[in-house]
Amino acid sequence: MKKVYITRQIPEAGINILKQKFHVEIFPESHPIDHDLLVQKVADCDALVCLLNDRIDRAVIESGKKLRIIANYAVGYNNIDIDFAREKKIMVTNTPGVLTRATSEIAFALLITMTRQIIPSDQCTRQGNFIGWDPMLFLGDELSGKTIGIIGMGRIGQDMASLCRAFGMKIIYHNRNRLDPDIEEKLNATYSSLDELLKHSDMISIHAPLTNTTRHLINENAFDLMKQGAYIVNTARGEIIKESALIAALKSGKIKGTGLDVYEFEPKFSNELAEMENVVLLPHIGSATIETRTKMSVMAAENVQAALEGNRPEYLVPEIASLW
Repeated sequence: MKKVYITRQIPEAGINILKQKFHVEIFPESHPIDHDLLVQKVADCDALVCLLNDRIDRAVIESGKKLRIIANYAVGYNNIDIDFAREKKIMVTNTPGVLTRATSEIAFALLITMTRQIIPSDQCTRQGNFIGWDPMLFLGDELSGKTIGIIGMGRIGQDMASLCRAFGMKIIYHNRNRLDPDIEEKLNATYSSLDELLKHSDMISIHAPLTNTTRHLINENAFDLMKQGAYIVNTARGEIIKESALIAALKSGKIKGTGLDVYEFEPKFSNELAEMENVVLLPHIGSATIETRTKMSVMAAENVQAALEGNRPEYLVPEIASLW
């Protein structure tokens, strides 16, 4: 019987699909699997279901002599050595599309939580410091009429744009490729160079993939270009923002607030961020809805099932797809 190794507990819907036809082993702990242990575990496996924080490098791939497929339980797959997987003719799949709304909801939640000072207002009330209505208490910024700059205009970026449009925001965006005119018209979104976006946005939301080009895309120079008092949200990949540059911009007041679901050195982040009242920190829960995570588990399982039964999985990543 073919063997599938899963690096963490995922919703049962996907696991049950796999158990019907394959031997399934699941790493039992609630923390990332040790890399050396993963190298050992994958040695006799036909398929690997992994998470975005599992490092699937040459050592793992080389160990998996029987590996037919690496099914990433995520949309992004920068955690996988794609070139080496391609060289070894191992399929790599992801779970695109299904987590679009869940992630854009979190991005928008971070945006409004920052601008309306939701966290400090909640703390004030819980701590018994609310003594009555005050015209100057926790004044925030309205979204209506403000310019949102969206960096990365794929499915999630476009969905974020639709939410912002509903709140009367002006939308500008930067993307590797400009959208079709009909999509721009539908979203009422205007294409912009990155520098112009940084200069003119009141709020910035990041939805780009992590690549060599986007790593530290938001650095000291980028913050210098931003408006005084701008806000920034990141629900994409932590390494896109240079953390030290963000902290400096927050300290100087150049950035009025930030909302983060991902971190440059995830799961670690600076204590300075945790101590700032104008910072909202989430534990990478962008896709964390029951509906989305269940669909992701089913997609990953169906990718594995297709590969191990000699078929072409539906969600092969582009760099690999041409081989099958």
